[in-house]
Amino acid sequence: MKFHPCKITVIKKGFNKEIVNTYLKNPEKMKECNLVEENQEFLVTNPFNLPEKMCAFAWADIRPYIITMASGGKFDSMNNPKLSLAICTDPFRPVVFKIERINNDE
Repeated sequence: MKFHPCKITVIKKGFNKEIVNTYLKNPEKMKECNLVEENQEFLVTNPFNLPEKMCAFAWADIRPYIITMASGGKFDSMNNPKLSLAICTDPFRPVVFKIERINNDE
């Protein structure tokens, strides 16, 4: 199967201070995610290969969306059929990613 390349862009990093303070033993040690930066981009040419410098935990969370986009699928809730949003599900410091199918003639 041929896959369309996709670009992943970090669009928002979060930090749930209230949850951190309520549930962690040492909340002062927890900071926002330091593995990615807002506006950082990753190119995916094969949705089964982790991009270099991409967090493996975030990749595990967003990969189903990447596979859908790379396979030519779409999400009806999105206003652009070549875009999807996905999130790293870290409850303390979630990260939102934009996934764009590129080089697609559809």
